[in-house]
Amino acid sequence: MTIKNQVQLITYPDSLGGDLKVLHRVLETHFKEVFKGGIHILPPFPSSGDRGFAPLTYLEIEPVFGAWEDIKRIGEKYNVLLDLMVNHISAKSIYFQDFLNKGRKSEFADLFLPVEKLWPDGGPSHQELEKLFLRRENPYSDFTIEGNGETIRVWTTFGRTNPSEQIDMDINSEIFRQLIREFLTGFSQNKVKIVRLDAVGYVIKKPGTSCFFVEPEIYQFLDWIAELARSLDIALLLEVHDCYRTQFKLAEHGYWIYDFILPYTVLHTLVNRNSKKLIEYLKIRPHRQFTMLDCHDGVPVKPDVNDLYDSADAHRLVEICLERGSNLSLIYSPEHRDPDGFDVHQICGTYYSMLGCDDHAYLAARAIQFFTPGVPQVYYVGLLAGENDLEVLKYAKDGREINRHNYTLEEIQQEVKKEVVQRLLNLIRFRNKYPAFDGQFSVVDSEDEVVHLVWQKGEKQCWLKINLVEDYQCIIKYITDEGQAVEYQV
Repeated sequence: MTIKNQVQLITYPDSLGGDLKVLHRVLETHFKEVFKGGIHILPPFPSSGDRGFAPLTYLEIEPVFGAWEDIKRIGEKYNVLLDLMVNHISAKSIYFQDFLNKGRKSEFADLFLPVEKLWPDGGPSHQELEKLFLRRENPYSDFTIEGNGETIRVWTTFGRTNPSEQIDMDINSEIFRQLIREFLTGFSQNKVKIVRLDAVGYVIKKPGTSCFFVEPEIYQFLDWIAELARSLDIALLLEVHDCYRTQFKLAEHGYWIYDFILPYTVLHTLVNRNSKKLIEYLKIRPHRQFTMLDCHDGVPVKPDVNDLYDSADAHRLVEICLERGSNLSLIYSPEHRDPDGFDVHQICGTYYSMLGCDDHAYLAARAIQFFTPGVPQVYYVGLLAGENDLEVLKYAKDGREINRHNYTLEEIQQEVKKEVVQRLLNLIRFRNKYPAFDGQFSVVDSEDEVVHLVWQKGEKQCWLKINLVEDYQCIIKYITDEGQAVEYQV
């Protein structure tokens, strides 16, 4: 499977109109020929929590969203990307429910990770717990086995409830590998071309380590699943939130990765009107990446941008985003916080709102993203230049819902008329069709108040120049088929 170097859309199955059938209609009505790179549909499977990220199974589509036929229909025209949560599965899944009913006699017992499976003496010590990169207060949850009343403590990296809805799986078990083969085979049969391995950094559990991106075991697992995916003509995208050095290692191993550093770096550039950090980063980053500015989570800060930001600058940028309505996801583990206490994991809010709802700044951000080497993804709220959904926070328990508004057909019809959206669509079309983006990329050294990027392939060449001081003036200049130089303001 060859990944197209063109713009992709990220959306929930129900966020653009209500379900998968309507999503297809919206794409054909309002965004025809726009997302030539593909459509990333966030988990459309039956789920018990975390808006799809606690899947019961990958063999079915949640009936409220539609059916596999709807996915296949979209896949006839677009490369469909789906998530596979290789680290965990729902507590409500038939696999874990059978385990809760039968305990160690369950045929799925080996799929899960009772704590004694890793620590026969009863669990991690205090010192070992301090090493873990925690995503919740404790990395495990207690459950009662129905058959005998025994309490079993199992590994649960994620989850906002106690006990968690997301149960970690043992990737070394044969039942795990059988299920992954079955899930990926089903994806392939239903025209899924790209699979994102969500939370893949957490799959290795090894006493005495952080239980995150444990080397070399992580590569052994990735080699196995990559070979399986290739046999099914599926491309893999790895989702790993860690220091940029980890991303660079994965790129060196030939894997497609996410550029989780770019969103914060672009935000910092535009808010501070200074390109120094951005230019430094663009010169060292690998090109084999998916780029994004916004997503269903937030703008990554720690650990993704560790060692690339100044703590005082980070504090100021976070405060500005909070003033503009954002909220924060924080680091749990004290050991992984900065010495001054800075503990921001992600900034949650729409990218448009973080930039002060400034059309010029927002379009400049997208232009930088599209000129940065990699496959660009645009989140559906960002596509419509959506503002923070503060109303939903009055009843939502999860601050990330601020950037997860579900648009009705009527709202979509209104939002696409906005000038900023139409200008963004024109920029996407240019990024999709101009041939130089398959050529050579270079960064032009310039003043800190300027961003100057260049692509060239043969006679075709295009330049992006942004003046960060003068109202984010953003100019693209390119060579036409006739050899003429043409420029336009984004």
